[in-house]
Amino acid sequence: MLVEVVDNYESLSARAAEVVIQQIRKKPDSTIGFATGGTPKGLYDRLIQAHQERGLDFSKLTTFNLDEYVGLPPEHEQSYAHYMWSNLFDHVNVTESRVHIPHGMADDIDEHCQWYERRIQEAGGIDLQILGIGANGHIAFNEPGSSLGSRTRIKTLTSKTVEDNARYFEDPDMVPEYAITMGVGTIMEAEEVLLLASGERKSRAIKKTLEGPLTAMVPASMVQMHRFAHVVLDEEAASRLDYRHHHGIAEPKDDA
Repeated sequence: MLVEVVDNYESLSARAAEVVIQQIRKKPDSTIGFATGGTPKGLYDRLIQAHQERGLDFSKLTTFNLDEYVGLPPEHEQSYAHYMWSNLFDHVNVTESRVHIPHGMADDIDEHCQWYERRIQEAGGIDLQILGIGANGHIAFNEPGSSLGSRTRIKTLTSKTVEDNARYFEDPDMVPEYAITMGVGTIMEAEEVLLLASGERKSRAIKKTLEGPLTAMVPASMVQMHRFAHVVLDEEAASRLDYRHHHGIAEPKDDA
């Protein structure tokens, strides 16, 4: 596991962009898994910049998003489909037919989840999966207690996750309580995972993820078992770690 600690959010976004740009340059027809939320926004801004100023080509990419709220149409301003198009896809030359985002309004959610899994397999699997982390240690919408072998499915969100997401809604009572999410098992099959975390609020979850036991109560801890997990943290997110990592080399903290 490669863990890098950088100074701040701007440095985190720049480092993450380097990783994604390198993947696209190396393999223009990559399959990339995307995440939503506040943390990857800076990464996406830099990918747009790389496209506009350096000609980074997105046209051959196949993309899969981690999750989507159940009950929100794609055009809803708080849907993850809307987030992705507004914050990245509308500003680069993606091929729309290659973009995959779970459909929260599907008539048969279970069948849709099975279809999503088949599409990932038909695409040859995910080359690089971008991940954030919840304050309770969830990845995608795999809440504490999720099976570490789980596949794409519908999940009930915890009260903590609903509370955390309420800041994005004008009316907190409108926050959906269900979501479609890739499973932990699905995520772990990606060739590489890129986990990003910023801010002190994520520091407890990061400590449990990187230095705690492997447990379904901290689904993100599964990255300890991944064949190539790349973790990029800012100073605040890394503040509770007993060991500091720079370019994959663990060093005790000065006060350890």
